[in-house]
Amino acid sequence: MTASILVVDDEPAIQDILTWALSAEGYRVATAGSGEEALARVEAEDFDVIVTDIVMPGLDGLEVLERSRVLNPRAAVIVMTAYAALDTAIAALRRGASDYLEKPFSVDLLKERVHRLLQYRETLWKDRLVHRAMQPRPAGSLVGESDAIRALHEQITLAARTPSNVLVTGESGVGKELVARAVHAEGARHDAPFVALNCGAIPEALLESQLFGHVRGAFTTAVQANQGLFVAASQGSLFLDEIGEMPLPLQVKLLRVIEDKCVLPVGGTKPQAVDTRIIASTNRDLEREVEAGRFREDLFYRLNVVHLVVPPLRERRGDIPVLVDHLVHRLNAKLGTHCLGVERDALWSLIGRPWKGNVRELENVLERAIVLGGNDLITLRDLSAEPATSHHAAPQDLRGAVRRFERQHLMEVLTATQSDKRKAARMLGISLASLYRKLRGEGDESGPAFSKQRDSE
Repeated sequence: MTASILVVDDEPAIQDILTWALSAEGYRVATAGSGEEALARVEAEDFDVIVTDIVMPGLDGLEVLERSRVLNPRAAVIVMTAYAALDTAIAALRRGASDYLEKPFSVDLLKERVHRLLQYRETLWKDRLVHRAMQPRPAGSLVGESDAIRALHEQITLAARTPSNVLVTGESGVGKELVARAVHAEGARHDAPFVALNCGAIPEALLESQLFGHVRGAFTTAVQANQGLFVAASQGSLFLDEIGEMPLPLQVKLLRVIEDKCVLPVGGTKPQAVDTRIIASTNRDLEREVEAGRFREDLFYRLNVVHLVVPPLRERRGDIPVLVDHLVHRLNAKLGTHCLGVERDALWSLIGRPWKGNVRELENVLERAIVLGGNDLITLRDLSAEPATSHHAAPQDLRGAVRRFERQHLMEVLTATQSDKRKAARMLGISLASLYRKLRGEGDESGPAFSKQRDSE
């Protein structure tokens, strides 16, 4: 993404020269002729670098420096001082300026300082990613720091303390099996087997044999006996993934096993006692399935003793940065790569996506970017190969569509941060003041802050 720079000077000639020089480097440049106008611009827009004169009528450059650091702490500030005004430059550095230039200075020197500041910021970002990459990560853990995930962790701990059956629900790709494994790992059965079965991936004719076992000769291909997964998971946990796909005849037999605590192998005559905890999962609404006659009500209540709901990724966007770190680390181990993470602009793009496929889709996107990009950092260009979401807004209504999307995304981020506006602003990469403007519904072209804009795109 092109860096944006604000030039603040009360002399139009200097504004024009600096705008020309910086625009030639590919930066997006805006100008302000006074301290007051500069602060209005900073409040309305997020700049990467602010270049400001010190001596100006009204608010001087030092006040612009101090107030802009409150409005947008991430912006680097370069102050321009008169020749031999070293004390002023030192005062500016003490107040948080990143650099200073003594007038007169060459435009080449300005371009060099701006480039160096932007590079330094990227280096800091990369160093943070390296530090994160070196941190130990628990394998197979449910990753996230949002309130929703913290609450889910608490519910998992409570569920693990009981021997009751557990029903885990949530959309495809949210991590229901991770939740099931966590319940098993934290419970009294953690030393016993955890056995998983996808009920929708096995034909009905084989599913019964997989669950309950069979004796030798029970059917044509049964050349030897099979104990079945219930027996294999005895004293442990049996995870029945996509339980909503189980055919009704098998639901009856599963209910009998739960009630009698014994299984009868296919073709057998002697029941075998089992002590197996069932953890089931589904992406369906089982209550509606019961109403439609596709799922047995008595089995539903037997399974739904403890109900854990895994939230979709779009409802916990604040977890995406830490999820990205975790998934990149895991993908490096899988692919033999050394990707450090994603650039800030790429991370912003990931946070803003709808993620209908949830964490599974996020992992797929990252794996594709790592394989095709081949860089130590995933960039926006690496992500651009992903299929674009289709939009149905009319072309002439593009501005309105963008504003509607922005408003919707702001609401989603605020929901993810429990209406913590400071946290939301940090997550969005904008200043708190800009967030308030957007929440008030003020577009990027409203208000006096844009009346004297001299952007060079």
